[in-house]
Amino acid sequence: MIKRYSRKELTNIWEEKNKYRIWLDIELAAAEGMERINLIPKGVSKAVKSRAKINVKRIHKIEDKVKHDVIAFLTSITEQVGSKGKFLHQGMTSSDVLDTCFNIQLVQSGKILLNDIDEILKVLKKQANKHKFTICIGRSHGMHAEPITFGLKLANFYEEFKRNRKRLIQAIIEISTCAISGAVGTFANVDPRIEKYVAKKLKLKIEPISSQIVPRDRHAYFFSILGIIAGSVERVATEIRHLQRTEIQEVQEFFSKNQKGSSAMPHKTNPILSENLTGLSRLVRSYVIPALENISLWHERDISHSSVERNIGPDSTITLDFALFRLRNILKNMNIYPKKMSSNLNLTKGLIFSQRVMLELTKKGFSREQSYKILQKHSVNAQKKNIPLIESLKSDKNIYRCFDNKKLEKIFDLNYHTKKIGLIFNRVFNQTVQN
Repeated sequence: MIKRYSRKELTNIWEEKNKYRIWLDIELAAAEGMERINLIPKGVSKAVKSRAKINVKRIHKIEDKVKHDVIAFLTSITEQVGSKGKFLHQGMTSSDVLDTCFNIQLVQSGKILLNDIDEILKVLKKQANKHKFTICIGRSHGMHAEPITFGLKLANFYEEFKRNRKRLIQAIIEISTCAISGAVGTFANVDPRIEKYVAKKLKLKIEPISSQIVPRDRHAYFFSILGIIAGSVERVATEIRHLQRTEIQEVQEFFSKNQKGSSAMPHKTNPILSENLTGLSRLVRSYVIPALENISLWHERDISHSSVERNIGPDSTITLDFALFRLRNILKNMNIYPKKMSSNLNLTKGLIFSQRVMLELTKKGFSREQSYKILQKHSVNAQKKNIPLIESLKSDKNIYRCFDNKKLEKIFDLNYHTKKIGLIFNRVFNQTVQN
């Protein structure tokens, strides 16, 4: 991923030096396990641990000749270790190292992403409680529907990211497996106890059955969850973009003093960060399809998945980490305009109370169909004459027989629409976020 959309916390995981360091950890753990059951001489792992250093340039130079990355790595280590290096990798195959390493890198990345989500949850909770009763209009199909609160919007996002947290935890568990089963996964040349030892040493689970590779449905699941989380990022970003539109202006990304919105139009303050998140989310979701297609490989293995994973492993996790970090900052620093929310709420001059009036009429003996027809007629009339809905209703004798002016005005009370906010907040925030 390009530096513009990368944070060091994630890029460090995918740097070659870290990858080779993990390869060395796997080989060391395997050697230790083999020594314990007397498959190789004692002291091999100690010699490797004390003498072996990661030399990326040397590994590349050897790979240029042998055209095989794991062999190049092992040759580089053996050059430093000496004769004891020949006991490394006994009975193992390249995928034992590559797949176990890839899973470790995904776990490392997943834990950082989990922390990113926790930070977003903190901000959403704080902002939601702050704006628990900040009244704004709810919209369906982009049109004014009925009143809600801005806090309720944020609580909705909070609950979604709680679900994302649970999904990501499960995805990390799903990918936390280790395979040291040798060629075609039969353990013919490597003792299963080695796999068990390596798994425990590296804090992984053993892969119950591998076909020389770790089954790729695990990886497809992991990348699919990243895609879902990216979808949630875009959902929040899209809402902010809509609410920042000139015609609405209820919310605005923080705009610094010296920031410029347009090279041509000095008045512009564009929602560039949220727009950026929309684009990055598309990227992360695009990696899901190749991950799904990696499930079906030829027989016990081929390497058609390899080139895919070398790209989507780092790119998806680095991109999503950056997106989550940016989203947190947007949510934390965004400008919120309650007065504009109130102004927009009144744009339709009370049409948003039409359902409430309709329901009250049914309590007075009107059928639902009759009530709907009456309110639809008055809604059209109010819009046409550009008058408040309540004025149109007051001129209707049938309405007046049911409600005097005082009772009718009470039906147009905004507090009616916020009376269950506390109940919803208790559902969302008074439940413990599970680990």
